[in-house]
Amino acid sequence: MTITITAFEQSPDGGQGLARDTRVRWALEEVGQPYEVRLVSFRAMKEPAHLTLHPFGQIPTYEEGDLALFETGSIVFHIGERHAGLLPDDANARARAITWMFAALNTVEPTILELATARLLEGDKPWYEERLPLVEDRVRSRLNQLSARLGGADWLDGAFSAGDLMMVSVLLRLKSSGILNEFPNLAGYVVRGEARAAYKRAFAAQLAINTAKRPTG
Repeated sequence: MTITITAFEQSPDGGQGLARDTRVRWALEEVGQPYEVRLVSFRAMKEPAHLTLHPFGQIPTYEEGDLALFETGSIVFHIGERHAGLLPDDANARARAITWMFAALNTVEPTILELATARLLEGDKPWYEERLPLVEDRVRSRLNQLSARLGGADWLDGAFSAGDLMMVSVLLRLKSSGILNEFPNLAGYVVRGEARAAYKRAFAAQLAINTAKRPTG
């Protein structure tokens, strides 16, 4: 059955890999599954046809036969369950990989999104200069904990897994802030994620849409 995902017709980040469809593209590339992309405009995202797939009017969505999913954590988990390459065979290692997926989305990403919101939308507020250091410190607190756990390892729990895919995707949002560079092992962790052939293909495909160029290689 053909897999179809949705993506921004024109991504707010210009195709730099921060839109959440990149996570799903990366997962599909890791497991070697071909897929099609249906581009949606911001207007179309709020119309009934798309809301049937995603009740909150966002992207991405995932369609395969009569199955329709939304939320990247759910989609990547489904891909990992259906296809080898993202979740370990060993039951305990598999459970840990899934735990890291939840940790990326529920524990690490909220503080990073709070920082992004503060920088993008609150710069003109009278309390911005006072609030920003507090938000940055919350991010640093999470990164300190994650850095201590990763240590000198390449990946969070042995071999690369869906947990790493989600965590790297979340940490990529910090690249422009400079905060990630304060944690060399985490910065290196993100570089390793970006160096994976599957990530490069996913990134190139998303960039091509936003630059009207075909990916090479």
